Amino acid sequence: MKKIIALISCMFGLFVFMNVYHEPQVDAAEKTYTIGTDVTFPPFVYANSNNKYVGIDMELIRSIAKEEGFKVDIKPIGFNAAVQSLSSGQIDGVIAGMTITDERREKFDFSTPYYKSGIVMAVAPKSDVKSLKDLKGKRVAVKTGTSGATYANSIKDRYGFKTVTFDDSDNVYNDVKNGNSAACFDDSAVLNYGVKTGLGLKVVTKPTDTGSYGFAVEKGKNKELMAKFNSGLKKLKANGQYDKIIKKYTGESATSSQKKANDKADSEGHTFIGLIKQNKSAILEGIFETIKLTVVSIICATIFGVLVGLLGVLPSKVARGASTTIIYIFRGLPLLVLALFIYNGVPSLTGSKVPAFIAGIITLTLNEGAYTAAFVKGGIAAVDPGQMEAARSLGLPFGRSMRKVILPQGIKIMIPSFINQFIITLKDTSILSIIGILELTQTGKIIIARNLEGFKIWTIIALIYLIIITVLTLLSKWVERRIND
Repeated sequence: MKKIIALISCMFGLFVFMNVYHEPQVDAAEKTYTIGTDVTFPPFVYANSNNKYVGIDMELIRSIAKEEGFKVDIKPIGFNAAVQSLSSGQIDGVIAGMTITDERREKFDFSTPYYKSGIVMAVAPKSDVKSLKDLKGKRVAVKTGTSGATYANSIKDRYGFKTVTFDDSDNVYNDVKNGNSAACFDDSAVLNYGVKTGLGLKVVTKPTDTGSYGFAVEKGKNKELMAKFNSGLKKLKANGQYDKIIKKYTGESATSSQKKANDKADSEGHTFIGLIKQNKSAILEGIFETIKLTVVSIICATIFGVLVGLLGVLPSKVARGASTTIIYIFRGLPLLVLALFIYNGVPSLTGSKVPAFIAGIITLTLNEGAYTAAFVKGGIAAVDPGQMEAARSLGLPFGRSMRKVILPQGIKIMIPSFINQFIITLKDTSILSIIGILELTQTGKIIIARNLEGFKIWTIIALIYLIIITVLTLLSKWVERRIND
């Protein structure tokens, strides 16, 4: 037991050491607003070759912030997650090419429109689909929560096709390029930009269902931020900066230069080694965040699991019932659902924000801790009952009998399960990309949105996970041998 406690202490110390950094100094006179966005939506939001978030939306919000004297903290959490986070009060605003609709106006307040776009259909270059009528009996790919998805679902019965939904644009486009879907629907500005810069699809319809993009805040809240956005946008249009931003990302020079950059990258840098070199800093940050999540979650889940597991073996029906209930609930809830409930559901109930990293730790602690508690109970139950009887017959109280006789034997039985749970925790961190934590999986999505090298980037990410898991397994095996010596 002492060795286990020492190991947990060492892991906690490692986390503290890894997490030491200096907080950036912020001018107290300038208020900072947290803005959610989807960084897989070029030319409005995407990460450039230096992994800096750029695009029409990013330049607009930063320019407006400069004009109006406030700061923005950009959260790249994806469109669907951004909308949910805004609804729950986790963020102050969303700018992600969001079309203003009557349905959305019921939940959000929108700014003055800053861009107009319609919905178009794109297909593979050699496709025989030329119009909506050709979609009968076929499958169409759309992105969660977008106007393209809304439009496609509104006409699918009329034209006889079915839709399949993805969380990011890269999977939508690849589903069409790979032949799994016959077509996809998306904003005309986005698809036209992609086609001109080498996306590998062709647009076959004219824009329809035209709508306006707007900056959104939670309904009835952040009126000051909304006023600043509208005021700043008006100033940008008056001084000509707005037109310069739009032209910078949609003009012929913008798309042709991006096409050349993509072609150059294809010939020089889109090898596995080249992609690693180009995205080294982003990948390292993703690895660091993944390791942080894993280390802290393992520590918290182990403590939580051991305590709940021990409750399950106490000579008290109430304690055993509480242990069984906790294990049943948190093992039964899917990790994805639990993460969204803690990050978006709890703030809706309490009115208090939960930082994404903290929400992730709580999610993993409850889920992994429930599994840990189950095998702690199992490990103790596996010890011969005669051991407890013998200890009690010698006059030892229950607590001391458990600590001195049962636990030392039970821990040796539990060690393989502990090792397995450590590995599962590492892999489960990838699910937390749904709440915008920039761990390894989310980092991969952002990189792919820029270079569209889905297969190669996911191969690199997979290999990194395997390397980390191998190192963790070897370390765990070493600890197991030391404890069993």
